Amino acid sequence: MLYTTIAALAAALLLFTWLGLRARLADGGLDDFVTARNSQGSRALGLSFLASGMGGWILFAPPEIGALVGPVALAGYAIGAALPFIVFGLCGPAIRRYLPQGRSIGEFAQACYGNTVRRYVALISVLYMLCFLTAELTAIGAITSLLSDVNGNLAVLGVAITTLAYTAWGGLRASIVTDQWQAGLLIALLGIVGFAVVGHLPELKPASMPSAPIGNALGVALTLVIAVTAANLFHQGYWQRLWSARDVGSLRSGALIGGLATIVVVAVVGSLGIVAAMSGVDLGSPPIPFFALLSGASSWLALPALILALTLVASSVDTLQNAFASLAVTEKKGLSLSAARWVTAVLMVPVVLVALEGISVLRLFLIADLLCATAIVPVLMGLWRRMTTQAAVLGGLAGLVGAIAPGWITGGSLMAGLEAASFPGAIPTLWPFVGALTASAAVSLVLALAGGKR
Repeated sequence: MLYTTIAALAAALLLFTWLGLRARLADGGLDDFVTARNSQGSRALGLSFLASGMGGWILFAPPEIGALVGPVALAGYAIGAALPFIVFGLCGPAIRRYLPQGRSIGEFAQACYGNTVRRYVALISVLYMLCFLTAELTAIGAITSLLSDVNGNLAVLGVAITTLAYTAWGGLRASIVTDQWQAGLLIALLGIVGFAVVGHLPELKPASMPSAPIGNALGVALTLVIAVTAANLFHQGYWQRLWSARDVGSLRSGALIGGLATIVVVAVVGSLGIVAAMSGVDLGSPPIPFFALLSGASSWLALPALILALTLVASSVDTLQNAFASLAVTEKKGLSLSAARWVTAVLMVPVVLVALEGISVLRLFLIADLLCATAIVPVLMGLWRRMTTQAAVLGGLAGLVGAIAPGWITGGSLMAGLEAASFPGAIPTLWPFVGALTASAAVSLVLALAGGKR
């Protein structure tokens, strides 16, 4: 079984590599490498949004939310995962008109507000994506060790090296082509695993449907909507796809396809957590409902579940790798394509080293999400003609104050506010996110109205 598992994982990675290497446009140049400008139809974009947004996290977080908090919070998670694509579908056409030759969120920030805001926005984007990338590689190592006798570190290295190989060669086109195949594969594998798991539930005493008090469930749902949406709007991989769309219609349709498909996938996976809780199976400590269900099902399911996890992780990792190359090119003028590839490769070294340690990055993830929430409203308000650089900068600073204000008020000190905004215990809480969004939006709006038109 060990050699069969290794062979199956290697075959999947080789397939993705072959598809990615074939996707390169020989004479595309640097711009095509980072944007594949005006080349992608709605179907390709929709599947790419789905695959690049999914990752190993969906096998952990949505089932846990479903099992412990219930369907209301799970609905919030599904909407939060899809909402960034809807925002891009709505705001993307205006961004393309405002910056037709754009390539990154940093360039958009510069066009609206200048270099200082650009550098800050790019820094937030890099921080968030590093957390995302580390979490994904950590996840595939843990899942591999959990479901097989293969050393999880081999999976970490295998995914990191193969995805880097084809994205460094083929650029964004390689990521989008592999995304389409990975989206189809993950839907098929999820269907197989889901049906088989539900059909082989252990004969345990049924329990009631998990359901937290409605106030708590709505609070968790709103927290997840804000955190996931704000963070993913700083995902450079999604911004690249904005300019890769063939036209505005393709962008809108692709965003809608990706958003609806994401809602369905997250809801289905999360529902397995509800099924696990209702079946009475031991969820584990910490709870891992999806894998708890697998433990009571047929042993052959471990292999398709592992390939599903590998597909999920590879689809998000290749997007993030190309996003780093894109940011490197746009933030450092005159940087060659070869240098951008090396920057991405160098960035992967500390990420892989942290992933090999297998430590939790959830708390860092939440802090990065909150940082994104402090700045996303002023950034997107750049499309408004009355918005000024002063309003954006002070709005972002107000967002930082708003993030720590709830804890400061309830705890009675600045240190209490800072501690609450750093999510002790890695528990997501609503009020830092509400404070960040409310304060940044209010200050930006007031100063923009007071400052006159640009």
